[in-house]
Amino acid sequence: MIQVKNLYHDYSGKGKHAVNDISFEINKGEIFGFLGPSGAGKSTVQNIMTGLLKLQKGEVLYQGKAINQMKNSFYNEIGVSFEHPNLYAKLTGYENLKYYAGLFSVPTLDPMELLERVGLLESANKRASAYSKGMKQRLVFARALINNPNILFLDEPTSGLDPSTANKIKEIIKEKQQDGCTIFLTTHNMFAAEELCNHVAFLNDGKIVASDSPRNLKLQYGENSVKVEYQKDGLKKKIFFLDKEEDKKEFNEIVNKEKIQTIHTQEATLEQIFIKLTGRELA
Repeated sequence: MIQVKNLYHDYSGKGKHAVNDISFEINKGEIFGFLGPSGAGKSTVQNIMTGLLKLQKGEVLYQGKAINQMKNSFYNEIGVSFEHPNLYAKLTGYENLKYYAGLFSVPTLDPMELLERVGLLESANKRASAYSKGMKQRLVFARALINNPNILFLDEPTSGLDPSTANKIKEIIKEKQQDGCTIFLTTHNMFAAEELCNHVAFLNDGKIVASDSPRNLKLQYGENSVKVEYQKDGLKKKIFFLDKEEDKKEFNEIVNKEKIQTIHTQEATLEQIFIKLTGRELA
């Protein structure tokens, strides 16, 4: 359904690519996770795919039709939730959704029902400027749903939310998928991605370093993972992949020299696999 081919983007125009030869496909009704740390290029790719950034090099195709050939009606079909809330601060939550609904030429959902779904009904008539960070995040998410889109672009949709509220948002995402919606999820939260996504791609320094289902990535990279807790200037925790020689050496040194608290094998998480492939944390 969605094809991205050999995508590049250079903000500086000096050959330093924020996105460097990226290709992937997303099937209809799939939740595709684009995973990586801040600055990896996730939001850049999403902005190109939604037409917010001009396509410099490569292709973005929807059912074979190029993004730069899309008419305004394309925006009736998509919903976008941004990581950094871009709201009308002087309007209430209800007014933000009502105004945005008026921009579409397709039937839209009831703003009050959406506010109730994301837990903002009691704050419907409060100005967005008085919303907390988490409330603004939920309002932006609700706004992405107002036109009942066939494709959703979600950039860190659970960022800054407490676990209970984050679970509500994830349930709505799952419901949208069950209704046939295709979802492109960008995040550095590997646990949310593992729970939601059918397919994931690891993005690091503007390049895809691995792409597959979470299960297949675990089968391919998740063997011989050991978690150790030990005392050294306080309690330390570290995960070692014993098929890597440097990890095996460090693991043996800690076991021989430090005071071990716990040690056990485990199934690798997506975050651990990302660290194994890139050598960097997701912060």
